[in-house]
Amino acid sequence: MSAKFTERGAESVYAAADLFKANALLADDSLFTPGTPIWTREHLGGLHKQFLGRPDTSGEGFLGKLEKQLAGSPAGVYQLMGEVMYVHFLPLDNRVDTKKSAVETVLGWSPDPVTIPPEFTDVFQARFIDIGAAQSYRPYLVGTLIETIEQWKGLETGDRERLIESPWDFKDFLFNRQFRSRLLKDNQNTGRAQRHLLLHILFPDTFERILDNDKDRICNAKAFAPFCEGQEADVDRKVWQIRQTIEGKLGRDFDFYDEDIIPYWKPPKGEKPVEVFHTGGKVTQPSGESLQALAAELYLPDDTFLEEIQSLLAEKRQVIFQGPPGTGKTYVAQKLALHLAGSAERVSLVQFHPSYAYEDFVQGFRPTLKNGQAGFELRDGPLLQIAEEARNHQESDYYLIIDEINRGNLATVFGELYFLLEYRGEKMRLQYSDKGEEFALPKNLFIIGTMNTADRSIAMVDLALRRRFYFVEFLPEEEPVKNVLRRWLGVNTDGMGWVADVVDKANELLKDSDAAIGPSYFMRPEGLTEDKVARIWKHSVLPYIAERLFNERSRLDDFDLEKLIKAVSSGSEDGDVSDTDEAGNGGE
Repeated sequence: MSAKFTERGAESVYAAADLFKANALLADDSLFTPGTPIWTREHLGGLHKQFLGRPDTSGEGFLGKLEKQLAGSPAGVYQLMGEVMYVHFLPLDNRVDTKKSAVETVLGWSPDPVTIPPEFTDVFQARFIDIGAAQSYRPYLVGTLIETIEQWKGLETGDRERLIESPWDFKDFLFNRQFRSRLLKDNQNTGRAQRHLLLHILFPDTFERILDNDKDRICNAKAFAPFCEGQEADVDRKVWQIRQTIEGKLGRDFDFYDEDIIPYWKPPKGEKPVEVFHTGGKVTQPSGESLQALAAELYLPDDTFLEEIQSLLAEKRQVIFQGPPGTGKTYVAQKLALHLAGSAERVSLVQFHPSYAYEDFVQGFRPTLKNGQAGFELRDGPLLQIAEEARNHQESDYYLIIDEINRGNLATVFGELYFLLEYRGEKMRLQYSDKGEEFALPKNLFIIGTMNTADRSIAMVDLALRRRFYFVEFLPEEEPVKNVLRRWLGVNTDGMGWVADVVDKANELLKDSDAAIGPSYFMRPEGLTEDKVARIWKHSVLPYIAERLFNERSRLDDFDLEKLIKAVSSGSEDGDVSDTDEAGNGGE
């Protein structure tokens, strides 16, 4: 499933974007003259100074003002501006001669001019994104591209390589920039179209070739609304979820501007949109999201992690998620179980605790009152209840979630289940069976346990249980958990990415993977503010850290919230902006 456009020469644009990714984003090379360092921090800084730092408020056209702004620049800056213009024009629905002439003009001003290679001018034939009135804001669009890449070059090499492999993380970077030039600081939304263009050409499998207004129409369409239930506010994630569902129902790739799709969200003038999605004349309803959509909902980088868990379940039928508190173990277990089962009626959850017994979990005698007489009755626990349901419905899968599995006395609670877990389908008599009946765990019953590694009772989990379960790590300093909070903050808050930096810094100081601070502390459905962060830190995070550092109380001062905020702020390049660097470009 892909958002790639396949008409009007689009494939040549995607090929050029791949070259831009390799030569400019991951290296300092050139597009037009490979082997020449052009996309460097030095040239980007020079272009920032000349273009964004030398405002021209005259009524002259864009190129006329640009020529005066770049006057006296070294050849590398001229060539960089020409290549920036080339990337800007790549997907635009402008005339070929307009795009070609503009780039050639800029390159021609250089004291050492270069020409556009013929294969690059062929790409200008492509015409597949019309940004409408946004064309008139070219200084903002081009300026956004320049300053974004300038800040990109300030990242560590490893961070750039990680972001370029993760579309959603790249988007978080792209839309959480604090621009330095006065023009862009005051008009950040004016350059949004450029960021959407960049997202699409770099990640055409994930992001659509459409801009905010049309995305909003799609998400608000009654026909598509059921397909993105449960999704957060991020419009791109909603549109992506809609695509997953529609492609699954149509059995083919599609474009939102296809004649059979557009009536649902953007009908001809004077007509009402179709309110129920149809395929082939048959009304269809959404029937479960893809693993990719679930990964997006859970703020995971992709569906690789979930696919691995699904494979482990298929092979052994029981897994345990283990990690510190707040890493989303139970939440992911519930969401994944619901997704795989297809119905909440086929998912059951129990929570173990020190007094939980075999009689509570499997089967046991319970007090009863019949006809005024007290007595005991043999009752099935949650395991036998869901096992019976699974046995009666072999066509469906059933999931039992055991939360805090390590808090129970496992040898006592599980009893003969140790054998039954290992030998699915084999039968044996349960300890309270008095009729010679034998029991087997059905093969369509899957078990997901969660285990808190910060809980010292984990040491009591014996090898017999470990041999019967696969174990999946949920560690805050490793993917996929590592950047969950950062992704969530990027979607659900405005300018609060520093919270993820503070948590990372605190975990670095803790130096204990099994007790690191998880993201769930801060992922509040009602939203997050600075005051709320302070309360969470004081009343949830600090007490937890204090418990972990019981014998090292002197270290607690290192985890003061204000101290951590200052520590991460002083290490941020974007936080050090000189007054001379803040200057606007005179727009049209």
